[in-house]
Amino acid sequence: MDYMELEERLKAEGVWYRFLEKPDTVHTADASRATGIDLHKITKNLVCRTSDGQHALLVIAGDRRVNLQRAAQALNVRNVQLVGFNEAETVSGYPPGGTPSVFHKTPLTVIIDAPLLAYETIFCGGGTTSRLLELRIKDVLRISEGITASISE
Repeated sequence: MDYMELEERLKAEGVWYRFLEKPDTVHTADASRATGIDLHKITKNLVCRTSDGQHALLVIAGDRRVNLQRAAQALNVRNVQLVGFNEAETVSGYPPGGTPSVFHKTPLTVIIDAPLLAYETIFCGGGTTSRLLELRIKDVLRISEGITASISE
């Protein structure tokens, strides 16, 4: 997938969105510094593999750390582990640092960290490492059919 296909799918869904150009970054802290957006509003979109062999996407604020035990509980599996950059890109269809919270190459169970519900909008990868995508959290939940759980610390 590329950012143009991502934008087409957003338009087809009829949701409000905004792309923000930025220098190439992979990490949320770098994206925050480059754009001036608060780190807690830029999400980490982490691809993981469950103990039953399925992939999922964990969406947490950039200033938080994922708790894999809580993620496993939310997914009703024994454990989960984060995958490497190459596998993450193969599964999601996007490069690390560019992974959005919606519309992935492989259908993924999406878990949105509960503290993110406090915001009207969040920023996630915009399909490339040089773009962020701002979306309403309610639209992320609806489009991704995501579940919410407290999965960070």
